[in-house]
Amino acid sequence: MPGKPIPGNTTAALEGDAVVLLIGMRINHFWAVHHWVPVFLSMPRMLRDLKRDKGRGLLGHVLLTGSPRTYYVVQYWESKEKLYAYAAAADTLHHRMWALINRLQRTNKLRQHVGIWHEAYISPAGSYESIYADMPPVGLAAATGVLPLEKRGRRAADRFAHRPPAPDAPHAPH
Repeated sequence: MPGKPIPGNTTAALEGDAVVLLIGMRINHFWAVHHWVPVFLSMPRMLRDLKRDKGRGLLGHVLLTGSPRTYYVVQYWESKEKLYAYAAAADTLHHRMWALINRLQRTNKLRQHVGIWHEAYISPAGSYESIYADMPPVGLAAATGVLPLEKRGRRAADRFAHRPPAPDAPHAPH
């Protein structure tokens, strides 16, 4: 994990809903390299494209492995609308990869060699909280920034209760 630890306790600076996508693959047959390597290599390419085009809405990601067979990415998005728009955009590598995967599945050329999956979660403001103790920014904090814990509350219940100010609400004087 890169980065220098931030002394003390921090929390993620996210305001609003948390949109999290888990996406991954499982190598079912190691010997079927020509089936799983294109899937394996496509994710880093998609992440590079998303990093270059900030307007697509990806805030950050974490690459993980569950075993020598299983690889996945935790992605944090600005909104479910931007996630849906990216997934449906015809001008993306994602679209080309899904078209290829669908063709291979229809002809049974991919079946049982490599498994692919995703789960998406929209967690409304007030239904998530975070704490990081002497950690570099990681996960949601790496994607959205960090705040001193006291800004959101020392207890989990206080952090769950945090709501961003209404967009048209007057700001408190400093």
